[in-house]
Amino acid sequence: METFLCHKTNVADTFAEAFPVVGTRILITADSNYWAEQAGREVTGHATSVIACDVEASIERALAESESPDGRPGVSVLMFAFDRKSLQKAIVNRVGQNVLTCPTTACYNGITDYDPEKAISLGGQLRFFGDGFQSSKKLGDRRFWRIPVMDGEFLCDEQVGTCKGVGGGNLILCGESNSSVLHAAETAVAAIRKLTDIALPFPGGIVRSGSKVGSKYSGLKASTNEAYCPTLTSRVETELPEGTNSVLEIVMDGLSYKAITQGMQAGINAAAVCDGLTLITAGNYGGKLGPHLFHLRELVGV
Repeated sequence: METFLCHKTNVADTFAEAFPVVGTRILITADSNYWAEQAGREVTGHATSVIACDVEASIERALAESESPDGRPGVSVLMFAFDRKSLQKAIVNRVGQNVLTCPTTACYNGITDYDPEKAISLGGQLRFFGDGFQSSKKLGDRRFWRIPVMDGEFLCDEQVGTCKGVGGGNLILCGESNSSVLHAAETAVAAIRKLTDIALPFPGGIVRSGSKVGSKYSGLKASTNEAYCPTLTSRVETELPEGTNSVLEIVMDGLSYKAITQGMQAGINAAAVCDGLTLITAGNYGGKLGPHLFHLRELVGV
């Protein structure tokens, strides 16, 4: 394996392989930061990987009152799926079950300059919960639905925009110990979260159970990636350098190719200055999984 040096860490001369997805952004507001965050957490639950989830999603960032659609505290949430039909089903179910139900919330479209032909009906579907008592208001070309609920009204955009996104950007951090790799991963996640247009769907933005496509067991879509499991180095053809005892992965989805590029750059540079790493690499399937290839050497500029 050829490597190059970034700061004080060896980086594999390889690439991360990503695939096309459809993405959207919703803005959730509430009377307080607490309730906006509660709704954001609930609506992004069980949304780590399309291997077994309907979407991949995460809170993108908190919204200040000055940038919120209604002048209240809020959160920006990103969601991704393979196609618009799947994304619409998931977002209607999730907003209906986790935002509409949350005290004081409202939900708005967060994608600007979108093609109306590729929009998703959100309030246009959720309005039926109003059982005929719902009402609408149009401001310019934008329609909102007001759905009566027990603490007042739930206000929601009739539709939300979508865009072509990129799923599966990734970094794999290898190190001498659990503590050193976790610290590097946390540092990288903190740097990535300073950016916009990126979702880190796994718990805390970090994956311990990196997977490969397929399994020895029929019907299983994915299984443990044994080449990156430190406890199996004596039993399999490993990808891990000597002295590696822990591995963690960071997976990211973005609203654009540029967003993933910036996220991976930020992650590499942040992790590479940390102590105890033996290698920074990335997962790919030789270019067979998706058309988006992010070469680590090019990202670092070496």
